[in-house]
Amino acid sequence: MRIVVQRSLHSSVSVQNKIVGEIDSGLVILVGFTYGDTEKDIDYLVNKVIHLRIFDDENGVMNRSLLDVGGSILSISQFTLYADTRKGRRPSYVEALEPMEATRLYELWNQKLKEHNISVETGIFGAEMIVNITNDGPITIMMESREKHD
Repeated sequence: MRIVVQRSLHSSVSVQNKIVGEIDSGLVILVGFTYGDTEKDIDYLVNKVIHLRIFDDENGVMNRSLLDVGGSILSISQFTLYADTRKGRRPSYVEALEPMEATRLYELWNQKLKEHNISVETGIFGAEMIVNITNDGPITIMMESREKHD
């Protein structure tokens, strides 16, 4: 499982010119799954994300988590996080998990975030989406679940 986390002031996702998800202060998280990913991977990254200290405290130091600031999450499925560009000019996506299982894991990911009383907005899995991100900082962090339990 691979995610890209961006601290956001305001972000939204649209499908066919209609906003389907929108947040103010919080995190935009692009989420991709690969073969072998499990609920254990989701649990690991949910815990990391909600406690990641990337929000400023009263002294302007990144010392507060999403839970501390009461922020929201805009969660966007993104199979292209598993693009392989080592050969040729066209990316290969063979490492991206097949859509049915990826959909199940993506829904589980969002559910587990909500279990922590976090407001979670989403795009539409598999749809052509326009994502508008006002990246605050800019703060952008890439994370993978394989780093922890393999």
